[in-house]
Amino acid sequence: MMLFYLLLLVALGSPTEYAQGVSELDLSPITDKAVPSAGWRYGAYLDVGGIVNFNVPENDLWRSRATASRHNQAAPNMVLAYVRKDASEASRWGMELGAQGGYDSVDFAFLQGEPKVGGADVLRHLHRANASYLAPVGNGLTVTAGLFNSLMGYESLYAKDNANYTRSWIADYTPYMMFGINAKYPVSEKLLVTAFVVNGYVHLSHPNDQPSYGTQWSYKVTSRLTAMQTLYWGPDQSKTSLEFWRLYGNHILEWKGEEVTVAASYDVGTENIADQPGSPRAFVMGGNVMVRWHVTGPWSVALRPEFYWDRNGRWTGAEQFVKAITSTLEYKLPYRWTNTMLRVEHRYDESTGVGGGFFRRGEVSSGVFGLAPSQHLLVFGLLCVFDSP
Repeated sequence: MMLFYLLLLVALGSPTEYAQGVSELDLSPITDKAVPSAGWRYGAYLDVGGIVNFNVPENDLWRSRATASRHNQAAPNMVLAYVRKDASEASRWGMELGAQGGYDSVDFAFLQGEPKVGGADVLRHLHRANASYLAPVGNGLTVTAGLFNSLMGYESLYAKDNANYTRSWIADYTPYMMFGINAKYPVSEKLLVTAFVVNGYVHLSHPNDQPSYGTQWSYKVTSRLTAMQTLYWGPDQSKTSLEFWRLYGNHILEWKGEEVTVAASYDVGTENIADQPGSPRAFVMGGNVMVRWHVTGPWSVALRPEFYWDRNGRWTGAEQFVKAITSTLEYKLPYRWTNTMLRVEHRYDESTGVGGGFFRRGEVSSGVFGLAPSQHLLVFGLLCVFDSP
């Protein structure tokens, strides 16, 4: 573990020392991962995980989590296929359509205790379903409508796009996708602004029939440093008066070198809980620092310390404060249109608070699983990616 702390110091103190070529994997969600193209693109992805949980829980589950949650078994966490056409000046209409399945597609679009939209078990299999148009307005206004990638958060639902195999706590409790409409406008080469209207915080929950709203700005401070803030505001309970609207802020600072990437994320959210006496104010807060170093050739390492505080249990379903640290070793094998990634990861989580804890071996009573204050995971991930040229 000391090796990873040394890497963190190296990344923060002398990042240019390892600048010998751009890494093949773009980890940044701040800029578009896809290269704009007037033509059609298509691809597929397979994610199979094997996670050893040393608590050996009776139900083989990771409590309070939606992704990488099946333990002590071989788990097909994600399979997807997509087709995409990017909007460009040469061809102004674009679209995305994709389908997905696997354990990670089961609960990623819901929060604890919220009602689901009709047909949610079918709709969760949609990876993308949207149309876009690049309007010839000023520097180019791009409008996208339908199911699109979330404008909140640094990490992706898909492990292939992240430095670590398992996702952070703030990633699992901010939306991975959004359903609605957004408009992006590059004010300058450095500043990009976005506004959006969506059906809710997580797109397959249905607490009411009113929309939610948000804004985002992304500013390139230097050629390597980017800052971004996304604000979300809307009703996510059955009572929709303004006093019960949710306000959530997502903040990201990313330094991206040729071989080293350092990203810091900080989230904070609040709302008054309508169905509890006195309508108490709920708070959630979380943050992490991710460091990834492309060591040489196919080898990369990553480290992510983090914390997450759900004061009222509104997001995770349990009042808890979580601390975690994740370290990852990756071997990447490119071949023609494919990339195969093998990852080995160690993760330690500690949960305190009146509702905290992780499942452990044994039941405290019939059908009630015991809880432990901490959890060690040894993770093995096989990620197979196919993208058209």
